[in-house]
Amino acid sequence: MWFRCFAVALPLLLAGTLCSAQPYPVKPVRYVVTGSPGSSTDAFGRFMAEGLAQHFSRPFVVDNRTGAGSNIGPEFVAKSPADGYTLLQMTISHAVNVTLYKSLAYDLLRDFAPVTQLVTDPAVLAVHPSLPVRNVAELIRLAKKQPEALSYSSGGTGTFTFLAAELFSGQAGLKMLHVPYKGGGPALTAVIAGEVSVYFAPLGVAQPHLQSARLRPLGVTTVKRSPALPDYPAIAETLPGYDLPVWYGIVAPAGTPREII
Repeated sequence: MWFRCFAVALPLLLAGTLCSAQPYPVKPVRYVVTGSPGSSTDAFGRFMAEGLAQHFSRPFVVDNRTGAGSNIGPEFVAKSPADGYTLLQMTISHAVNVTLYKSLAYDLLRDFAPVTQLVTDPAVLAVHPSLPVRNVAELIRLAKKQPEALSYSSGGTGTFTFLAAELFSGQAGLKMLHVPYKGGGPALTAVIAGEVSVYFAPLGVAQPHLQSARLRPLGVTTVKRSPALPDYPAIAETLPGYDLPVWYGIVAPAGTPREII
């Protein structure tokens, strides 16, 4: 759904982004994505790269740099030439990592030049259909009745899928076993296969599995219901104050000329 909606706005966004009086780009641009192939971050990154390539008539090449809690990609971009030919697709994980890690090989504020925010979107609290719950309240009751019997998958510590589950557990006062995978794609596959019970799935990759009933949706992570999924309650209707949308932005290495940005 967000692919279709964002496609309408993409030409307007690009009209004021990465514009320059000088010809740009004159060669392929590396578009660094920290999600693994098959993840929502990767899917959105490829969608963006295709749109940018069409707009600028130059290749925008997706470069998946995964691992280390989504820190490998930012470190690579921070150390890249500040010429506009290496860009990072930023996510909420990068903003949060400064609080999760004692030391990082980059400084989020010093080493990057912001280009634009791209989109915000809900994620879906989804469970394997075999789990005997139909809504958020029932999931909370089951988790409290059987402490640590339920497990959730994530793309790794510090990723959105990890943060969404930990925020949920903290606000609900419960404990679920964290099972990290090497990226969002394997984490999604794990809950579909029944290896884990719960997954906070970004809407773009979750929707086909919701429609085929391979996943059961319980609620969305935004504070209000999504217009795209009006029948799915917001988690905040059961846990007031819960609000954690997915968001994406673009940054370049610090020092990139303003006329390029």
